[in-house]
Amino acid sequence: MKISDFQSKDVINIVDGKKLGQISDLELDLRQGRIDSIVVPTSGKLFGFWGGGADVVIPWKNIVKIGMDVVLVKLDDNRVYREEDVREQDRDREYSRGYYRDR
Repeated sequence: MKISDFQSKDVINIVDGKKLGQISDLELDLRQGRIDSIVVPTSGKLFGFWGGGADVVIPWKNIVKIGMDVVLVKLDDNRVYREEDVREQDRDREYSRGYYRDR
């Protein structure tokens, strides 16, 4: 599957049946060679340019099924993260894993 095919699918939360939007980005774990999470912009953004800069970050483990037209996810808590908060959390996670100490 191509990334562009993946980005054209609607993301639906099976907990409440809400459409969250479409995938705008992927977070990758380059060390493990896998996708860590998918990123869905909140409805306030238009083509990723205008809006509050908040995204819903959905861990890969929360993906239930990838179908022809939709990606079904299970989210009990639709946490909206600001992009800066996500970067800060990633940096903190890398520090705790010893990523920067190994360099």
